[in-house]
Amino acid sequence: MASVRVHAALPDPPSQSEEDNKEEEKAFGNILTELESVDLPLGTTLRSIYDDQPNAHKRFMEKLDARIRNHDREIEKMCNFHHQGFVDAITELLKVRIDAEKLMVRDHPKDDYRTVTAQTEEVICCRIQQRNMATTVEKLQLCIPGTTAVCVPSVGCTICFCRYYAALKTMEQLEKVYIPRVSQYRFCQIMAENLPRLREEIKEISMSDLKDFLESIRKHSDKVGETAMRQAQQHRTFNSAIAKQASMGHYTKPVYSLNGRTHTHNGLMIDDNTGDEDEADEEILTAQDLVDFSPVYRCLHIYTVLGDRETFESYYRKQRKKQARLVLQPQANMHETVEGYRKYFNQIVGFFVVEDHILNATQGLVTRAFTDELWNMALSKIIAVLRTHSSYCDDPDLVLELKNLIVIFADTLQDYGFPVNRLFDLLFEVRDQYNETLLKKWALVFREIFELDNYSPIPVETEDEYKLVVSRFPFHDAEIEKQDFPKKLPMSQSVPQIYTQVKEFIYASLKFSESLHRSSTEIDDMLRKSTNLLLTRTLSSCLQNLIKKPHIGLTELVQIIINTTHLEQACRYLEEFITNITNVSPETVHTTRLYGLSTFKDARHAAEGEIYTKLNQKIDEFIQLADYEWGMAESDGRASGYLMDLINFLRSTFQVFTHLPGKVAQTACMSACKHLSTSLMQMLLDTELKQISMGAIQQFNLDVIQCECECNKCNVYFYL
Repeated sequence: MASVRVHAALPDPPSQSEEDNKEEEKAFGNILTELESVDLPLGTTLRSIYDDQPNAHKRFMEKLDARIRNHDREIEKMCNFHHQGFVDAITELLKVRIDAEKLMVRDHPKDDYRTVTAQTEEVICCRIQQRNMATTVEKLQLCIPGTTAVCVPSVGCTICFCRYYAALKTMEQLEKVYIPRVSQYRFCQIMAENLPRLREEIKEISMSDLKDFLESIRKHSDKVGETAMRQAQQHRTFNSAIAKQASMGHYTKPVYSLNGRTHTHNGLMIDDNTGDEDEADEEILTAQDLVDFSPVYRCLHIYTVLGDRETFESYYRKQRKKQARLVLQPQANMHETVEGYRKYFNQIVGFFVVEDHILNATQGLVTRAFTDELWNMALSKIIAVLRTHSSYCDDPDLVLELKNLIVIFADTLQDYGFPVNRLFDLLFEVRDQYNETLLKKWALVFREIFELDNYSPIPVETEDEYKLVVSRFPFHDAEIEKQDFPKKLPMSQSVPQIYTQVKEFIYASLKFSESLHRSSTEIDDMLRKSTNLLLTRTLSSCLQNLIKKPHIGLTELVQIIINTTHLEQACRYLEEFITNITNVSPETVHTTRLYGLSTFKDARHAAEGEIYTKLNQKIDEFIQLADYEWGMAESDGRASGYLMDLINFLRSTFQVFTHLPGKVAQTACMSACKHLSTSLMQMLLDTELKQISMGAIQQFNLDVIQCECECNKCNVYFYL
């Protein structure tokens, strides 16, 4: 309403007249009056000032400032007038307040008591809280080491990071130091109850790591064994080279050892040139390099700390025994290739290298008695396996490689302190097997030589050809050497071939005798015995079979006798050959002699007997052709046709016998004549013959006279 009145009072257009000023003054006065009133809304009043005229608010502000100054003067006058009275009133009021407070205490004692009681209770509560806080701080200070530095969560974290020993030390501190201090608290009891569970968890985790280790070592034992055997072989090769230099008389101390390494305790190799790695062509790895043994050490230490070491030792040994049995199981086809044997040996060596390292790196986990027991069990199994599988092998090269593997295998384990004498004894059995395979191989060689032989004297066209034959076979004959070329040597081409193959057999047999740690005398004896077996069994059997073959005729038998004679004479050169190889004098008391003399003599006697047999069979064939007319009236005056054919055959055969020794030729002729006379006599005295005419007797007499004449020509004495 006031706002409406203000708007009605204000003139619309501004005017400079006096009336207009009065109206304006009046309007502003009304507005100020309305502002001083607290009942009216100020917003509408103030808005009217700004809405009416453009510069009205400036004039209004001037009026407002003038009104404020008037009021300030009035207030100042009023204060100056009432100042002393106001001061006196305040002084009296202060006095009245003191009296009023006294009056209030006397008038309200119960209210004051309640107030004081409430305040006292608050003070008591505060004191109790302070005391509880102090006690709590004190107890927390006792709990802080057990709940922060070595608390159960910390143990769990330590286990997670595989720091099992640190976790066990923490739990030990908790049990012995910290938990007893605050054992009355329930959380400490919970911690104490959890500690055995944590210990069992640590045992289980460490045992799991051990099982993983055992599984890993089972898979990688062949790699460990391969490395150990390679080191042993290199070490042996190095020592052999040094020994050879020393035997030659110009040994000099090597500047460096094998690959910059030296052989140390129990066969493990350590680096002596750690600062000179570039000089080593290949770094030699040890069992520690190839295998991480920390799970074993950790598990052993944990079980020892927990007082359960015996359980761990028993478990470890039991598992290793099981693995030993698995390692010792060969593959079914191991005997077929050398790789099968090599893998078998690598696994065994790897197993015992690991056990030897455990024996020396730990105290009491395994003992020397335990490893010896394992080794003895393994050695018996190994020997049985090698005996069985080597018996299946018919390849001498494979048997020789097996022997080399056994030697390296034995040397490697001997470097680690395991007794290997039984393995070297086994090598003598393998040597017999090797000799058997060699004998079978050379039996085929001899058969092939005999089959390809033409059983004719060797023709020599030039001196070079003669020297070539003599270089292969020790032949010396002064009469033949004086002859001009071309000429013929009495033996056939099989003789130098047989002699050469016997020498090759000796070389092959010598290969097995190497590296057996035997003396020269023993090697010489082995070579002679194996050579004797070759001569007395293989070559003799081949000769006997050759002599018995149907296609071998009298000419071939004669040549065989000549060949055996020359081979018999060459036996002394074979003995010299063995002597040169082994450097053992043949005059040594225990030196074995070659049985070649008896071998070839027996073969020659068999050939002679076969000559007699075949010659008699041939005579029987001619006799069967005889067809006498026992009732003929008169003889035709000449010998029978079958008999002349027989005499011509015997004449050519006896001519061949001139190459035989005189006694052999004479015996053959006499045997033939005696057999012929006996056959003629049996023909004459045959029971089926009932009647003989005089003409038939005359014809038979002519045949006998013809036989006598031929015998006289041969200057051979015989009896009818």
